[in-house]
Amino acid sequence: MSLIPRFIEYAGAFEKAFESDDWSGVAPFLAEGAVYEVGLPLLGAERCEGRDAILAWFPDVLDRFDRRFESRALVLLEGPREEGTEVWIRGKAIYRSAGAPDLELILEETLEFEGDRIIRLEDRYESSMVAEVERFVERYGPTLGIELKASRAAGGSASD
Repeated sequence: MSLIPRFIEYAGAFEKAFESDDWSGVAPFLAEGAVYEVGLPLLGAERCEGRDAILAWFPDVLDRFDRRFESRALVLLEGPREEGTEVWIRGKAIYRSAGAPDLELILEETLEFEGDRIIRLEDRYESSMVAEVERFVERYGPTLGIELKASRAAGGSASD
């Protein structure tokens, strides 16, 4: 059984939740013990453990970052590619807002499945991308109202 259709369903549910802020449609895609390796510590968490922590993290980070921009466009650069129990993509989010230049955030994401449930999500960013986002937030964060939290481990103990 191919996992790519399930990944596409998950991505659609995520975008629907992004628009509605109703995350109940995303819950069935995540295993109870799912883990999310965020990959961008400046967003306030490095690792979320458990479905409830992940479902709380998504609207929190979107409110503090993504929704501070006037628009967010997603572009699939490579994939989806399936390998064993994992689906991998490389994509770009383009954030636009008056008073700041466009921010193009490029990442790789891997989703590991057990059956039809995601047990691990991992976002990876090149170190140059992390530095670019940090510079952007330092310069334009106050204008856009971006408030980033100190790095922590969501659903677990503090990592600092």
